Amino acid sequence: MTSVSEGRFPGSSVPLLTRPPRCATLLTDDGVPVEAVYEPCTAGAGTPGGAAFEGPAEAPVIVVAHVFTGSADRPAVRRAARVFARRAAVVTFSFRGHGRSGGRSTVGDREVLDLAAAVAWARELGHSRVVTVGFSMGGSVVLRHGALCAADSVAGQAPVRVPAHAGRTGSAGAHADAVVSVSAPARWYYRGTAPMRRLHWVVTRPSGRLVGRYGFRTRIATTDWDPVPLSPVAAVPLITPAPLLLVHGDRDPYFPLDHPRMLAEAAGPGGAELWLERGMGHAENAADDALLARIADWATAAPRA
Repeated sequence: MTSVSEGRFPGSSVPLLTRPPRCATLLTDDGVPVEAVYEPCTAGAGTPGGAAFEGPAEAPVIVVAHVFTGSADRPAVRRAARVFARRAAVVTFSFRGHGRSGGRSTVGDREVLDLAAAVAWARELGHSRVVTVGFSMGGSVVLRHGALCAADSVAGQAPVRVPAHAGRTGSAGAHADAVVSVSAPARWYYRGTAPMRRLHWVVTRPSGRLVGRYGFRTRIATTDWDPVPLSPVAAVPLITPAPLLLVHGDRDPYFPLDHPRMLAEAAGPGGAELWLERGMGHAENAADDALLARIADWATAAPRA
């Protein structure tokens, strides 16, 4: 991963006592440009000696992986970033095929390389502790990313077979110290709900991909997965020893509660913490500020892997 261009938001109104956000275009290991934004922690901003004055190495950073059809500049992502920034530095980015990033969406396959580039950039900026937080598709990506990075370093684990184009998420320093997956599927090709049947139409049909491009500003790859990537439920056991939090709403219209329960069971005893949120719908749009704050508290308090 390399940063091919970098700058700052023009005309920022952030107080001078806090560092302004930093924008960059990252290059993934397979050559896709990915837009990313870094925001320092705002805790203690404006107070001499406050958290905003700590060096990056002392402050954790949360890397946010958005939903399918999302992007770094979508309101729900910006709201999550603002809440997270009260407790940690934050990196947001747009997956390939989304926002200002290049390439085409592979709906969770090669996106693991986009996340690896964002995590590696966070470490290049000086942070020694990185927590990934993913929503829906992003939730499945943080699980696979955690597994693919951990599988090479955990004694006794069998090697994980990944597509040749993905290697081992080869960006240096691309591992996560803790993982949070929100509203993620447990298995691929799920069509058990009306929203998922509509999503499959968008992804698999030419007319659906036109709707995705012009209706949702998402450019979708036309080729099938080959080979099929490691499923979320198969990835979960490989994330150890990194702490894992699973969050799911009991009113999620996309994935019913058997998905988070399957993931938690796959993690084994003590392998994951599961929060089933009463009244919550799907992903970052349904996560209120109180829940986002609890996630950030967990992320910043989780022990280092």
